Amino acid sequence: MQTSPNYLKQMGMQLKPYTRPIVWRSILQIATTYLPFFLLFALSCRIMEQHWAWSIPLNILAGLFLVRIFILQHDAGHGSFFPNRRANNALGFVCSILTMVPYAAWQYTHAIHHSTSSNLDKRGVGDVYTMTLQEYLDATPWQRLRYRVFRHPLAMYLLGPFVVFMVGYRIPMGISRRKPALFRSVMYTNLGIALYIAAIVALFGWKAVWLVYLPVQYVASAVGLFLFYVQHQFEDTYWERDPRLEFLRAGLEGASYLRLPRVLQWLTGNIGFHHVHHLAPRIPNYLLEKAYREVPELQMAPTLTLKDAIQAAFADLHLYDEERKHLVGFRDAARLLRQRKVEGHAVS
Repeated sequence: MQTSPNYLKQMGMQLKPYTRPIVWRSILQIATTYLPFFLLFALSCRIMEQHWAWSIPLNILAGLFLVRIFILQHDAGHGSFFPNRRANNALGFVCSILTMVPYAAWQYTHAIHHSTSSNLDKRGVGDVYTMTLQEYLDATPWQRLRYRVFRHPLAMYLLGPFVVFMVGYRIPMGISRRKPALFRSVMYTNLGIALYIAAIVALFGWKAVWLVYLPVQYVASAVGLFLFYVQHQFEDTYWERDPRLEFLRAGLEGASYLRLPRVLQWLTGNIGFHHVHHLAPRIPNYLLEKAYREVPELQMAPTLTLKDAIQAAFADLHLYDEERKHLVGFRDAARLLRQRKVEGHAVS
């Protein structure tokens, strides 16, 4: 793969035409996302009164539409949904009340994720933290245990939605606590969520909060975590340290193309074209596929099917081996730890 400055500039020029938002398409996306979401939500609240189990399919579908609402927030955060910054920020804030993700605080950390993606020297902000194999081997037993719990699928996909979205995003921590604008973003979002829940109670009662609102949030959060995880955590993903990190490789090899069935591709707002998005974050979601089809170099990215993604989500691939340049598992680390212990006994 060519990675020279001239080639990188050429790639930027190729992608630039796709970075211009089409206002009527953006407005159409808002209509075709928000209207079905609220209709499904209201219908689920009504059906729930007959029997709670009848609302489960509607809750799942509404959760997927809520994922799509987050994609609108995501585009707004990159300034790619409307030509006007105020319009993007207004949309982003409205979306954040539904997604429970504070807009400005998330926007700030997500920008860091884009600027540090695949950089082993700048992990830990806006990403799923990944230890190197050597770091894991050198860690204390307690540190290794904490990391294993953090990376366990049950913690990631069952507890993760609750811990991250329903608790973590409600409390200003880290950068959000130190920066007043980000602190206010969390507080304003919390206020908006409180008013939103109050409206649900007024219209449908408290039962709807427990049996519709929270399940819908949970489905959307779990799907969101799954998508974000698998699009960077696959065996041959690209990681490197400064100054050897190459931006083009980080985009094309550090993020995947997740090829989803058409319906799921639409519901997830084309986020499967994640490598295209990393190379050009200003491309609105509805032009990502067009860019992928028309720029041949973009078709070189690692491709995952839905089956591949599910396997990657539960695979033992949690540590980056800097020597072999790919992810390895805890089993590999355990074998090396045993080997180190045997060698230590032999020396003593």
